[in-house]
Amino acid sequence: MKKLAFIALAIALAAFVAVPLIGQTAAQKANLAASLKIDTSKLLSADNQLLLAPSTDNRKVPKRPADPNKLPETDPLHWYDMEWAGWNVKPTNIPKSPMTGAIGKKVIFIVHGDHPWTTACILGAQKVADAYQMEFKALSPNWDKVVQDQMIDQAIAEKPDMILLIPLDAKGAVQQARKINQAKIPLHLFNMLPDAAALNYSLGWTGPDDFGQFRLLARAWADELRKRNPGAKSIGVAYVQHAPGGSPFFARSFGPISELAGYAKEIKTLVAASPTPATFDANTTMQLVSDWITKYGDDLKGICASDDSAQALGIFEALEKAGRNDIVVVAAGNSKQGMDLVKDGKLFGITYQTAEGDGALSVQYAADWFNGKKLAVRQNLAQHIITAEDVEGFYPPQW
Repeated sequence: MKKLAFIALAIALAAFVAVPLIGQTAAQKANLAASLKIDTSKLLSADNQLLLAPSTDNRKVPKRPADPNKLPETDPLHWYDMEWAGWNVKPTNIPKSPMTGAIGKKVIFIVHGDHPWTTACILGAQKVADAYQMEFKALSPNWDKVVQDQMIDQAIAEKPDMILLIPLDAKGAVQQARKINQAKIPLHLFNMLPDAAALNYSLGWTGPDDFGQFRLLARAWADELRKRNPGAKSIGVAYVQHAPGGSPFFARSFGPISELAGYAKEIKTLVAASPTPATFDANTTMQLVSDWITKYGDDLKGICASDDSAQALGIFEALEKAGRNDIVVVAAGNSKQGMDLVKDGKLFGITYQTAEGDGALSVQYAADWFNGKKLAVRQNLAQHIITAEDVEGFYPPQW
């Protein structure tokens, strides 16, 4: 599936450019004019897909329940404030674009932790930053929120033109966003969806629609589970979860759990847990899944993983040791390991999770804001489920 050519509503919304502010210098007007001429639409990621390919998901935003938390976790609307965060924000002290152009602006890009995915994400961000000749600085707290808070303080002290942040903790993001907002530095949040309140202090959010992706994946998974277990009244599944606290922890397990509660009621959750102490470690995951196989035996028919690299490798090591080839495994993607496992017929399906595109879309959002473009509060990446039928189209892998 070469060069996903999705034309996003968000791109259409970004087409409007405001009239330059009165009082701009000739140099600022010239910088804006030069910035607007830069075309990043044809940039490619390492897998030869379009680097900037936002989603065309046109699902209608549902009405928010009076209190989503009172609904059961199996109800999709229980997760409303995460899944639909960004559509009902109350902007607080949000700065207006200076409309002086993106060229030469300084942005500090704070990610969540060290990982091959993150390396690719930074690479994609750098491609767009280079196109606009931005001063670009990436920081990683290596999955430690205390360190991330310190990096935010460091970034504020440097007084960049914008801070771009992957919040490590959905709830903690509110305090982080408020602090940056109070420092009068424009903030853009990306990748991991924070609590909706954090977006009140942000220009907007970009990234994967993890809930949407995993709802698509859940349906494909359910269809395959039904195919392999015809007529079964109960099909037991398990979830290898993401690091607790961030939006992927919720989206990649409770997304499919709540989707399957309506789409395939015969699919029952046996267990959901994060491998500990190392969430993204093959050996830790192998031991977790081995324990599940021992405990649940033949009742375990499917596993959904939040990572298609280390976690997936650990899952299949456990399955091979137990002699189990009947379990349908799906995962978030799309690493080299994950795509190789799909190609080999082990992993049934993975999400298209463009790491480069994630970083690139965030920096593009920043550039568009500096250029005075009217932007949607939320922009999602392209959605797709990769299976053996089309996995070849996504090589070479981004990470």
